[in-house]
Amino acid sequence: MAHPTFSTPPAPLPDISLRHIDPVAYPEGVAFMDGQYLPVSEAKISVLDWGLLHSDATYDTAHVWNGRFFRLNLHLDRFFGGLDRLRMRIPYDRTQVTAILENSVALSGHRAAYVEMICTRGSSPTFSRDPRQAVNRFIAFAVPFGSVANAEQLERGLDIAISDVVRIPPGSVDPQIKNYHWLDLVKGLYDAYDRRAETALVLDSHGNIAEGPGFNVFIVRDGALTTPAYGVLPGITRRSVFDLCIEEGLRCTARDVSVGDLRGADEVFITSTAGGIMPVCRIEGAPIGLGRPGPITRRLADLYWAKHEDPAWSSPVTYPL
Repeated sequence: MAHPTFSTPPAPLPDISLRHIDPVAYPEGVAFMDGQYLPVSEAKISVLDWGLLHSDATYDTAHVWNGRFFRLNLHLDRFFGGLDRLRMRIPYDRTQVTAILENSVALSGHRAAYVEMICTRGSSPTFSRDPRQAVNRFIAFAVPFGSVANAEQLERGLDIAISDVVRIPPGSVDPQIKNYHWLDLVKGLYDAYDRRAETALVLDSHGNIAEGPGFNVFIVRDGALTTPAYGVLPGITRRSVFDLCIEEGLRCTARDVSVGDLRGADEVFITSTAGGIMPVCRIEGAPIGLGRPGPITRRLADLYWAKHEDPAWSSPVTYPL
């Protein structure tokens, strides 16, 4: 086959090499990997790890606030439940994982931290596609605390878009297993940015509201709270809202939430370990209710942060002197 000819020289390709040099500095933090603690910037996995190649991994993210872990036992329950469902095994029991997480935070010195525990499928010594031959890998790290919403957004409320992207159905990937299958959520985020919104909600396979990138959603109507029930991760902060509602005598149910329900709500908020209870006050520029964080959202958010000092909800980190 003959090579193509050009009447004029082709335009030179743009130099995009600089774009592929990582411009982001690693956060200050500590990781645990292969039996040792090290700076988070030095924690690396093989390019052959199925966690990278196949997104074959589970994880959980807890947080530390004012030097105290918040509801760590619930995060450990979910993490070890995910290991069992995925037939993964790590060489540490629950008590040892707890100690690793606490040590990572203590060594980092962070009193407000984002703390992650991860198990990847690992890789096979023979590059086999049989997952039974892979050696599972456990990793943990503690870095500075981060939030889905920044301080200004927490004060005025987020502007959110409703993407028509459909979340992976639970018959394909069990949403009770916290996972890195985020391509649907990333597409939803780009939909939101195209519509000049700040984050996104995606739909479930029945056309109802599901969840967003790393968060659950609640609506408030006539003083009662509702959150989607189908195909969503049962978030720890989501559970905390249910527990707070019981204490406060507020009605809270998990059921289908339609797009119309969301648009017609008095208040909307999202929940995540990364930020807690965060108000949503606009949908693609259109105000929700009065267009500002509502009284129930504010009340629950205040109670949520107060619980961080409650020994029944939190546990202290022992830092080196």
